Amino acid sequence: METIRIAVGSKRTPKLEAVREALVALGPLLRPKSNFEVIGFEVQTSVSHTPRNRAELMAGARGRCEAMRNGGEQAAYFVGLEGGLDVISEDGNETVRRLVFLESWAYVSDAGGRSFYGRSGAILLPDGLAIEVLDRGTELSHAIEAYTGVQGVRDSQGAWGILTKNLINRQESFRIAVISAFAPFFNAELYQRP
Repeated sequence: METIRIAVGSKRTPKLEAVREALVALGPLLRPKSNFEVIGFEVQTSVSHTPRNRAELMAGARGRCEAMRNGGEQAAYFVGLEGGLDVISEDGNETVRRLVFLESWAYVSDAGGRSFYGRSGAILLPDGLAIEVLDRGTELSHAIEAYTGVQGVRDSQGAWGILTKNLINRQESFRIAVISAFAPFFNAELYQRP
C-alpha cells in the first residue's frame, strides 16, 4: 500500500486533526488503497494574527502552503490553513450595520503546483467580541477567552466551539475547508469539464 505524504503549514492539533479527518473521507476518492501521512510544519505568514477580511484569509492560507512548497518540503500535497474574520457592511433602511463573520480557509497544492481554495461556513461574532477584536486590536483567541472565561480556546474547540456550544468546533470548520479545497483533485472529471 502506497503512503502519500501531506504537509500542513501548522503544528496546531485542531488543524492537523482536521486534515486527518478530511482524508478519512476523501482519501479513497483521491488515491484509492493508499495511506496518508500528515506532517505539520511551523511556517510564517505575512497576514495579521487575526485576519480581518476574506482577501487576508485567502492570502494566509496560500502563504502557508507556498512556504512549504518553496521551502523544499517533500510531499504529494501541501495544505495551508487560516482562520479569521470577514467583515461585511449591511445596508438597512437608514443605517449601515457591520456584520463580522468567523471563517476557516484552506489552500491545497499538489507537488506539480495545481492549487485550489476551500472555505468552511461562516458564523456571526457577537458585537462585543467583534468590537474587542476589530476596534481594540485584540487577537481573537485572547478576546474570546476574556469574553467567556474559557482558557486554551485556540488549541481546543476554538471560537467556533464557543459560539456554537460545540456543535461545530475549530477542527470541524477546518475539515470542511480542507474537503472543499481537495474537491478539484478528487473530483477532477467534473472540475475539468469545459
